[in-house]
Amino acid sequence: MLQISVLKNNPDLVKERLAVKHFKQLELVDEIIALDDERRKAQVEFDNTQAKINAASKEIGKLMATGKKEEAEQLKSDVGVWKLEVAKHSEALEQLEKKVTDALVQLPNLPCEKVPIGKTPEENINVKQAGEIPTLYEGAKPHWDLIKQYNLVDFETGAKITGSGFPLYKGKGAKLQRALSQYFLDFNTAAGYTEFIPPYMVNEASAYGTGQLPDKEGQMYHATADNFYLIPTAEVPVTNIYRDTILKETDLPIKMTAYSPCFRREAGSFGSDVRGLNRVHQFEKVEIIQIVELSKSYEVLDEMVAHVEKLIQSLELPYRILALCGGDMSFASALTYDFEVYSAAQQKWLEVSSVSNFEAFQTNRMKCRYKNAEGKMQFAHSLNGSSLALPRIYASLIENNQTENGIKIPKVLQPYFGSDAIV
Repeated sequence: MLQISVLKNNPDLVKERLAVKHFKQLELVDEIIALDDERRKAQVEFDNTQAKINAASKEIGKLMATGKKEEAEQLKSDVGVWKLEVAKHSEALEQLEKKVTDALVQLPNLPCEKVPIGKTPEENINVKQAGEIPTLYEGAKPHWDLIKQYNLVDFETGAKITGSGFPLYKGKGAKLQRALSQYFLDFNTAAGYTEFIPPYMVNEASAYGTGQLPDKEGQMYHATADNFYLIPTAEVPVTNIYRDTILKETDLPIKMTAYSPCFRREAGSFGSDVRGLNRVHQFEKVEIIQIVELSKSYEVLDEMVAHVEKLIQSLELPYRILALCGGDMSFASALTYDFEVYSAAQQKWLEVSSVSNFEAFQTNRMKCRYKNAEGKMQFAHSLNGSSLALPRIYASLIENNQTENGIKIPKVLQPYFGSDAIV
């Protein structure tokens, strides 16, 4: 959530940055400022009336002590009237505060100045491309055929158990999935990230804290009886570890990693984009999250991008890094880099990671603050990245490493998988 001071200090700049994200309701900025002005007036009226009550209460005691009972009784009568006024002011103030907050949460985060101008994914900027795109043998297959041939994933039984988009991994397919997640976690913890196993359901406050509510409620599975949400990513529970927390500057940076299943109702469009593992309702992902000083978040963003790049390089996959344009960014992000790997059998790029800086957007919602060296309270900055999302990594690995005799396993995964190939 944006801070009201940011809007009031430079409303024109805020509108300019929101326009980069193609946000249509720019008039909301002026409406929020007007509501906040009204709220401030109500606060003054409340404070002034409360001050009169406090002063009168002291005066009543003095009058009673000096035997001026009649004057004291008159002042008591005045206080009774003022208390009714205070109650009205308090109710009006509460309603105005809710209106301001309800309006503020409709505003996306402001994109930083590095964000490319553009509206569609085609306008994202290719920052870097590396790795050799493999030339496959004649008759090479996409992963949805390979998983049937090698009996790795069973979509039909998954659909019987739950529904479409819930894959059932089995045998060596399950073992490869486990090997990937274990390797990713080890890679992250070796870089100083502390591992967590978070709850896979969160309450409304947690979903609100990281920006899933009220923006993405339709994309999450909702357990209505308890008002819990199945997590769309480990980012939600892990970042919320520090909700309603005041940290010390010496506590930062906080580096966390977690493996979790992820649940998303929206499965996207039809066609090859959603075939096989390209887009599913349940998938596994390893996440990295950092909470840092506000002055260091973009330096940390570069470090996290480099970390994910090294991880993908270790898997020997061709990849590219994209700087997302304003129109393709998430609601909460200030700057995002996407990683895509090349799927040789599908002959297309598949997104496997997003690394984002949210600045103070999430921490303002979560009330996660720290005291700097001068003792001043500041909102921390939060960042997160996929390290990595498994389905498309899985798809690309088996497609790019297929041979006529089997599927080769990258060297870094062989100790985890226990073999150098699936045959």
